[in-house]
Amino acid sequence: MTPSAAVTSSSGVYNVRYYGAHGDGETLDTAAIQSAIDACHAGNGGMVLFPHGTYLTGTIYLKSQVTLHFEPRATLLGSTDIADYTLDTDGIRYAGESYMDRCLIFAREAEKIGLSGLGVIDGQGQREHFPNDDSLDRPMMLRLIDCRRVRLCDLTMRNAAAWCTAFIGCRDVHVDGITIENRANLNGDGLDFDGCQDVFVSNCRIDTSDDSICLQTSEPDRPCQNIVITNCVLSSHWAGMRIGLLSCGDIRDVTVSNCVFHDMVGSGLKIQMCEGAILENMTFTNLVMRNVPRPIFCTFNSFRFRRDADLTLPPMQAFRNLQFSHIRAYAGPEAAESYKSFIAFIGLPSYDIENVTLTDVHFTAPGGGTLAQGARRNVPELTGKRPEHYEFGETLPSYGIYARHVKGLVLDSITLDYVRPELRPAVICDDVNDLEMDSVRARGHVMGNALLRLIGVRHALIKGCRPTCAVPVFCELENRCRDIALLNNDLRLAQKVAKRIGVAKKHLLRLANLRE
Repeated sequence: MTPSAAVTSSSGVYNVRYYGAHGDGETLDTAAIQSAIDACHAGNGGMVLFPHGTYLTGTIYLKSQVTLHFEPRATLLGSTDIADYTLDTDGIRYAGESYMDRCLIFAREAEKIGLSGLGVIDGQGQREHFPNDDSLDRPMMLRLIDCRRVRLCDLTMRNAAAWCTAFIGCRDVHVDGITIENRANLNGDGLDFDGCQDVFVSNCRIDTSDDSICLQTSEPDRPCQNIVITNCVLSSHWAGMRIGLLSCGDIRDVTVSNCVFHDMVGSGLKIQMCEGAILENMTFTNLVMRNVPRPIFCTFNSFRFRRDADLTLPPMQAFRNLQFSHIRAYAGPEAAESYKSFIAFIGLPSYDIENVTLTDVHFTAPGGGTLAQGARRNVPELTGKRPEHYEFGETLPSYGIYARHVKGLVLDSITLDYVRPELRPAVICDDVNDLEMDSVRARGHVMGNALLRLIGVRHALIKGCRPTCAVPVFCELENRCRDIALLNNDLRLAQKVAKRIGVAKKHLLRLANLRE
């Protein structure tokens, strides 16, 4: 059948084989596939159909009102010859990462586009095809720039040579039922949304060598907002979900719910505001994390991520209004560098993370922290540093929750436990203003540090809390803490209620605490 006779204007289905595609996995079908896309677009849109077969291709350009549909036994196979991939005419999108300028599927300013079906897109991005060398190009699988009404559903996407997807400045994006398997190479992100709005991700399974899902803003005039992520299973060598780092524009109004995170070396939720914008209004609920050493890692600092001539640190604006609830997290005793497991909220002096609530959170750390690690006071600030856990040195001095430079912190119905003996405090709050701890259950150690340590904390109410085993001191206060109240706590397993270091007695109120 000739291309002109491939479809009628009423059918809206354009079979790539009718446009010359071989589908044998050996013949390069780029031109045939592009012809089908162009015809579909010219015919007022419809479906470009990939029937059973393996379609070898280089870069193809998706156009408005076109959906690529893959039947269950259809595979779109990325070429292993970098010459088959065209360069993004915009040039380098991210400074220092020009090796990712090429991609398999590309669209710019297209509307009503999609990828669907139970088939497979395989980038063949293994290192033997695309060595992990920043001087050599490695194509992404999908990059969409300034597109509207985008739909991805049901596909399996695997083996990209770099990021699997990059949605840049897109709006009204729905991703549903996608499977991403992207450990063939480094930089193997899953879903990356940069400056996108009105994004819905659901029912996806994502397994990556880098961050599974990213929300970020590389341009100040492109906010990332109105994001819903639900019913997903995420696994990653690095982070399950990263919000920020690239954070020149505002990131706000995000909900994440009903997700499972498992088997990660980095963090479950990594939230980083460092390039001078505002991060606010986010909720995370009904999450399970297994073998995740840092379930929640939030940092607010100033860091120039882009490697260009401008070394001026970005200004700092705001990081506020986050709620975490109904979370079960288990770090796993086999976690790499297991003593670096913790939940952390870390700002800078005079630049607090504001209004953080944790409710019904259960975290089991691997343990192994020493008395000397728990006694550490010289934790470095993040000024001008990349906001990663390794910048704090060997480890943080608490095994459970570490909060520094925070204003408005609520810890409600929290359980902290460990597998191996742990001598560090369960909770440390340093330079925290307006702290409320209610019904916190934490395991300490009779030979360890205090269960809780407050450093320079102002206006704190600690009520209904208790150690779950014998501890030498329930709460240690130091460095000008003031207006601290211990109310109705069960302290029968604490040898001593409180230890004050440089804190006047008048700043500690003890009332109705249960003691033997």
